[in-house]
Amino acid sequence: MSTLTYVDDDIAARYGTRESLMSRSIRTLGALAACTVAATIGLTGCGGDDAATTGGSAAAGGSAPVKVGLITKTETNPFFVKMKEGAQAAAKAEGAELMTAAGKFDGDNAGQITAIENMVAAGVKGILITPSDSKAIVPAIQKARSAGVMVIALDSPTEPQDATDALFATDNLKAGQLIGEYAKAAMAGKPAKIATLDLAPGVAVGQLRHDGFLKGFGVAEGDPSVVCSQDTGGDQAKGQTAMENCLQKAPDINLVYTINEPAALGAYTALKAKGREKDVLIVSVDGGCTGTKAVQSGQIAATSQQYPLKMADQGVKAVVAFGKGGAKASGYTDTGVTLITDKPAAGVDAKDTAFGLQNCWG
Repeated sequence: MSTLTYVDDDIAARYGTRESLMSRSIRTLGALAACTVAATIGLTGCGGDDAATTGGSAAAGGSAPVKVGLITKTETNPFFVKMKEGAQAAAKAEGAELMTAAGKFDGDNAGQITAIENMVAAGVKGILITPSDSKAIVPAIQKARSAGVMVIALDSPTEPQDATDALFATDNLKAGQLIGEYAKAAMAGKPAKIATLDLAPGVAVGQLRHDGFLKGFGVAEGDPSVVCSQDTGGDQAKGQTAMENCLQKAPDINLVYTINEPAALGAYTALKAKGREKDVLIVSVDGGCTGTKAVQSGQIAATSQQYPLKMADQGVKAVVAFGKGGAKASGYTDTGVTLITDKPAAGVDAKDTAFGLQNCWG
């Protein structure tokens, strides 16, 4: 700063007075400091960081772009990768600024709380979130809403569901019910010995799919036909271990429900190691491209396909509309689910894997 004291008259004449130069310098330093702080919380729009994607320099009419936050469970799960891609495309189309964050692992509630706080501080108009812990995240969401930020849950509802302004998601109970109905029809009256490879405690999406499967199959929780239940975290390696544990407990298992297709492929690997892969029916939920190909190859009998791109697209548009003076989104919006199989069962509506591959993700 001391060099500004000796600005000569010629420089002052061309660029302004000493005082104006000092003022400009202070403003510049202030802007740099703001960018440094924003970069520290991982939500900067000042550089090329993936954490912030600006869809346009300004919204229609020259106003600043609406800031939208997206918080997913992880950055690596193909479902959430595709959701982020959908949000980025929608933000670009809407001229919005997208800020993204994710937990370090599925279940990282603390990471999601930090992301909410950072996004509120950065001035987002709305946050789209796939809650890792449906209950534990609620206080942080309530603080954001109290600050005037609209919060929309994607894919997974909070508990209670009205802790967010709105929910854009698959009907996960229906997704489970569809594959339960399919499994019941495919078993054709054969006595079932069922293993359920679930998600984790405290995650609503996992419980809803599990409950839907039982409802579709026509059995209640605790029914003796369910001979083994294990949590997998939706992970392929954990799905394999869970299936191995279930086979030790009940070697005659003939039907496996899995929370998602990675868990299903883990179960298939364990069954194949025992020579059981051809006489055990595996059903699942998600409809990712890898999972749909596994249905096509016969590793999985059927899956319920959901649509993360649609969730993200509708969520971004809702926040932009709110940010431009519109009403807050409210209630539940069903983004659809379709049963995918190449071995249709009587009385159960389904599409084949050709349709599934045209609409899959990942």
